[in-house]
Amino acid sequence: MTRAPRLSRPTVMLLAELLAAPRSWRHGYDLSQATGLKSGTLYPLLIRLDEGGFLESRWEPSELEGRPPRHAYRLTANGVALAKEARARAASPRLRLKEA
Repeated sequence: MTRAPRLSRPTVMLLAELLAAPRSWRHGYDLSQATGLKSGTLYPLLIRLDEGGFLESRWEPSELEGRPPRHAYRLTANGVALAKEARARAASPRLRLKEA
């Protein structure tokens, strides 16, 4: 079984954004804009969630000629369950999130 990541505030923000459309592929820049997370916080989270089996990722060719391909991410079934758990924890006054 995969160990659940620490549910820090940035992790919860990222999971909430991905849960809004769990089967849609999202790029890091889009996620950064939507969550307000800086790249130094966002990309390590995406990597850990991907390596933990909570996200799936793929390379997509750029829509603009001459630009490099981009990584896209979306939640796996385990990721959806984790995101729902994070949402429940964030909503519960008894369960506290760890500070980033």
